[in-house]
Amino acid sequence: MTATAREWWRDAVVYQVYPRSFADSDGDGMGDIPGLISRLDYLSGLGVDAIWISPFYESPLHDGGYDVSDYRSIDSRLGTMADVDVLIAQAHERGIRILMDIVPNHTSSEHRWFQELLRAAPGSPAWDRYIVREGKADDGPPNNWKSVFHGRGWSRIRQGDGTPTGYWYLHLFDTTQPDVNWDNADVHEEFVSTLRFWFDRGIDGFRIDVAHGLVKEAGLPDFAYPDAADDADATPAMFDEDVAHAPFWDQDGVHEIYREWRRVADEYDPPRVFCGETWVPNAERLARYQRPDELHTSFNFNYLEAGWDAAAMRTSIDETIANHARVGAPPTWVLSNHDVIRHRTRMAPLGSNGRPDLDRGLRRARAATLFTLALPGSMYIYQGEELGLPEVVDLPAEARQDPAWLRSGGTDGTRDGCRVPIPWSGTGPSYGFGPGEATWLPQPDDWRDMSVEAQQGLEGSTLELYRLALRVRREEPSLGDGPLEWLDAPEGVLAFRRTGEAGADVIAVVNVAETPAHLPADWGTTILVASGDDVAELSIDDGGAALALGPETAAWVRG
Repeated sequence: MTATAREWWRDAVVYQVYPRSFADSDGDGMGDIPGLISRLDYLSGLGVDAIWISPFYESPLHDGGYDVSDYRSIDSRLGTMADVDVLIAQAHERGIRILMDIVPNHTSSEHRWFQELLRAAPGSPAWDRYIVREGKADDGPPNNWKSVFHGRGWSRIRQGDGTPTGYWYLHLFDTTQPDVNWDNADVHEEFVSTLRFWFDRGIDGFRIDVAHGLVKEAGLPDFAYPDAADDADATPAMFDEDVAHAPFWDQDGVHEIYREWRRVADEYDPPRVFCGETWVPNAERLARYQRPDELHTSFNFNYLEAGWDAAAMRTSIDETIANHARVGAPPTWVLSNHDVIRHRTRMAPLGSNGRPDLDRGLRRARAATLFTLALPGSMYIYQGEELGLPEVVDLPAEARQDPAWLRSGGTDGTRDGCRVPIPWSGTGPSYGFGPGEATWLPQPDDWRDMSVEAQQGLEGSTLELYRLALRVRREEPSLGDGPLEWLDAPEGVLAFRRTGEAGADVIAVVNVAETPAHLPADWGTTILVASGDDVAELSIDDGGAALALGPETAAWVRG
């Protein structure tokens, strides 16, 4: 099947844009849609198939845009609806598809619905659009559910003059993000109308925020948190396996919502696509979201959490591929995004000074990325990872905006560090992020050498590695969607063979060990791409040759 005939999303490489931190067109220190438009040629040159854009809807920005006050309006700080139309058109001219973000678990407290609730009497239709319950007899909240951002998961509803009532609203995230009630017909109708609104404007699909959280267990029972703590300030660790199937996550009823949405997406020609942010306990639960009449793809966070561990990586890959095959869906791989510590820092071992060794972290990040790009299915890349950016861990407290940081009193909240505006050039204020000196989060002083300008055309740079890998991935018929065959490999090495319709095999290999590995001679010596320069050809006794792969290195070899 040719690249144009197959379903593009099955093996697409999608680049995530966090718009406030990508490119600033007007010098106010905040990235915007015109800034993104100005960098489309860069994304085209990188070789991505699509871009996923985090929310740019109207929002008070209590949670970086994931608190939406109007799903069909653009935040004026980021642009206009006309800008979005230009973005869609110009991206499509370059062969780049557009995925937007949709946030269906909650709205902003400034959304017209919640404002109507505050003006209405208890029991009115406006109240039923959200999850509202009377408090317990002791005047406490309806149950013991906690917020992912620390503290209680409930807040008391207050009258217009501030007088507290006996009713509480659920917010699994910030107090400014009330959860909507998916048992209410208005909620279904509103979100289906929103899907159609954006599909009709020409976008190609949506990434779904908190895709596993929309439906809550009937009766809203208390949950026995793994730590057995009754501390309202403790976080429920949404991404912990012990919590992933709590009464507020991964309920079976959520699948009916996505069947409804899939019917809408399939009405369009070509059909629109969905990708879920789906944190679930295991690969079998994840695959359920990708059944033929539900979502097309979902992020495989289990693989992200495997880190730099060969056994964990192998287990995650095997379980993911096997369970997705049962429903006919491709896996979707991701190593970084706007919610997690960048994988250069996350994979870095600790040095003798007790701090992450970022040089080794970069070697591992490059190797992990190259290895992952050879896996069957699609992959998402987070802005700046192609520059090898590390996590910014020393942001001043006054600059931080993550609600988890604010609600925990500064003891939690790591998301600001991966959202620092990216560097485009090494000269001028803001490293070319915008025409002004300000950036909404401060950039480190040492980012000059990691800018796009510094790496452009530089052999061996991380940017050029990504460009080469994406080009070869697109050209090689064996890469992308399709079968995988594991190969027997030396200890500390993972290797698999990809075989394409044309019979041209590619072997992907990564050395997770800290010593060089000698690869079998019959794997070949033609290196298509390597994550570093620690790959050498060795002579062997029969006059042939084999490869030696250095530690923390990956390569694609012609088999």
